[in-house]
Amino acid sequence: MNEPMPLQSTSSTPVIALDSVTKTYQMGEVAVHALRGVSLTVQRGEYVAIIGASGSGKSTLMNIIGLLDRPTHGSYRIRGQEVSRLSKSAQADIRNREIGFVFQRFNLLPRTSAQAQVELPLFYAGVTGAKAKRRAVEALTRVGLAQRLDHRPDQLSGGQQQRVAIARALVTQPSLLLADEPTGALDSKTTAEILDLFDALHAQGLTLVVVTHEHAVAARAARVITISDGTVVSDASTRQKEE
Repeated sequence: MNEPMPLQSTSSTPVIALDSVTKTYQMGEVAVHALRGVSLTVQRGEYVAIIGASGSGKSTLMNIIGLLDRPTHGSYRIRGQEVSRLSKSAQADIRNREIGFVFQRFNLLPRTSAQAQVELPLFYAGVTGAKAKRRAVEALTRVGLAQRLDHRPDQLSGGQQQRVAIARALVTQPSLLLADEPTGALDSKTTAEILDLFDALHAQGLTLVVVTHEHAVAARAARVITISDGTVVSDASTRQKEE
């Protein structure tokens, strides 16, 4: 009952759906309510930013969306399947198949080529040999690094390292790209380049959720969800003014 079934969904099924999700941490004798009844859905192909100040609950929400933490109460579905009560191994299986992660720190192996970095998730997924190499090259080409396949992180700029990390997140063909402060370690010029890449990936149909505290980063998304004190206080399209 706790093991995952293959995810089957129609195009109208939300990629993620949270219903009345709460998260409470016990700090000694004090109960800390990090999330207080959060409900939201993200449809296939959406580009959503979740924004909030430090302590707002956005990091807790990201961890639950990424199956890195469990809600205390409430429902969480990925492509129609309830995942919040699955075993840790079952959650890990779904996380590896359905979610690509991009973090503020690139988390690259120091003496490993870009291509090998991107092949690594495929190795854990059981994809090896020529097929893994082909998919890694395709992912790196998609993020504009076709000429940097053999370069190590110390031979790449910060923006290029983040592109390798994005390619690594994309290579398993996930349902969702989840980015946590993806431009936090970058200068303004490189930040713009990474956000331009996100725009391009979104235009290709990728579903993106970006967690940030920067309003300029959030404004690049088509929809901005603002969280404060563990609750959603605003959920608005950024395209209304253009329409």
